[in-house]
Amino acid sequence: MTLMTEPAEPASTTTAAAAPAAAAAGPFALEARDVSKHFDGVHALRGAQLAVRPGEIHALLGENGAGKSTLIKVVTGVYAPDGGTLVRDGEEVQFTGVRAANRAGVVALYQELSIIPSISVAENVLLGEQMPSRGGIVSWRSMRQRARVHLERLNQRIPLGMLAGELSPVQQTMVSVARALATDAKVLILDEPTASLTDTEIRELFVVLRSLRDEGVAIVYVSHRLEEVFELCDRLTIMRNGSHITTRDVSASTIDEVISTMVGRDPGSLYPDRGTATEQVTISVSDLQGRRVKDVSFSARAGEVLGIGGLAGSGRSELLRILAGAQKQTSGTITVAGTTVSMRAAVPQMLEAGVALVPEERRSQGVVLGATIRDNIALANIPTVSSAGVVSGARISTIVERGMRDLQIKAHSPRQPVGELSGGNQQKVVLAKMLARRPKVLLMDEPTRGIDVGTKAEIYRLIRQLAAGGTTVIAVSSELPELIGMSDRVLIMHEGRVSGEVDAADADEEVLLSYCYGKADVR
Repeated sequence: MTLMTEPAEPASTTTAAAAPAAAAAGPFALEARDVSKHFDGVHALRGAQLAVRPGEIHALLGENGAGKSTLIKVVTGVYAPDGGTLVRDGEEVQFTGVRAANRAGVVALYQELSIIPSISVAENVLLGEQMPSRGGIVSWRSMRQRARVHLERLNQRIPLGMLAGELSPVQQTMVSVARALATDAKVLILDEPTASLTDTEIRELFVVLRSLRDEGVAIVYVSHRLEEVFELCDRLTIMRNGSHITTRDVSASTIDEVISTMVGRDPGSLYPDRGTATEQVTISVSDLQGRRVKDVSFSARAGEVLGIGGLAGSGRSELLRILAGAQKQTSGTITVAGTTVSMRAAVPQMLEAGVALVPEERRSQGVVLGATIRDNIALANIPTVSSAGVVSGARISTIVERGMRDLQIKAHSPRQPVGELSGGNQQKVVLAKMLARRPKVLLMDEPTRGIDVGTKAEIYRLIRQLAAGGTTVIAVSSELPELIGMSDRVLIMHEGRVSGEVDAADADEEVLLSYCYGKADVR
């Protein structure tokens, strides 16, 4: 490889007022120059650029489909670029695979962590590394000592013999970071690392990331939570349509400016107007009980968007699963369109009754990642696309084409594997599956989790369009502004019970938060 001098900043980069205190002088830790990548003639990257300094936390931003994931896969050796150059610590490199990138100190941790739940913490930390052994026999003591060193670097005291599947989400994230350190990572790429963490766990993670930055590790931070970016990161790079748009200091930016740059336009009002609810009750629940759900009663009308909030563990997601037949109720009644459903009703019976669920964990519960868009939508709609036991390819094509058109799913073709899509487009595939059934009641658990602000606006518009067509939408969200903005009415749960109810038009975050903690109305 040819040794290279320090490259210049990308042309559209603004001049930094001051480099981050921890950032080192000299070559960039990692740089991608004018990278291009295409699939089946469709350009996923076109002139993409990224330049990350040692000792900085650098945000990589853009809407879903902007090219962030593809760029990460190029710089970590998953994909070979079709054009452009990769430079690591001043030296031009060509990664032949993920292991080659890891050996060069470039490691990525994805939103869905590659933790193996059935083996110990120590084994997960050293996974992929040569295990310490003597005479061909693994030295478990030496292995635990090595794993302990990496965890202690993160100020973690996680029991090394515990099964990784028993860890909390933030502990699993810490184990993944420790694994990266075990490979001597100098460039650490984090893709939506806080998606499943609580506020307390996020603060704990930020302490660790700042510590690694101060040690000189270059961190690329991919997130749709812009508040986190402005709290944590030193610089940011924005991509749009596979291209580099700008790189600038976070301190020289505002959230509104970043949003406008990401979407390429003034995003306007994020939430559509309300006013689609009718007087017709579509679903009513009386004295419903189940795991984490206690004596819940409410009704929702055709055309209404009912938001449900509450703290983690409040029973909000469990309530949706009971309504969808994915979790058993122990008592109470559920009535859909005037018909009371059986307490023994499972998912197929609830779908038949007109109740469909878009789950929170779309990758593990909502789609088959290795299957195509076409097959995912067809599998969920066999009764619709078949007759006398024979599946009709023409019917499949009709519902798939309609779903991709109506939801504006960005893909090379209907035969592209869902696992290759961005998070927002994966969410749209889940929606397309369920909407093809034309449900009376659509249940949505964290409908905008892990997707960018532009796609969020699309989801909000879609929700309101469904409501305008007479569908009842019941959506769980952990974000209070989202609950207020997208809903007609908001229910808050606390310890399995409904602790408060407000009209969204008159809602106040302080009031909703008081209900989240089981307190009386503070007004």
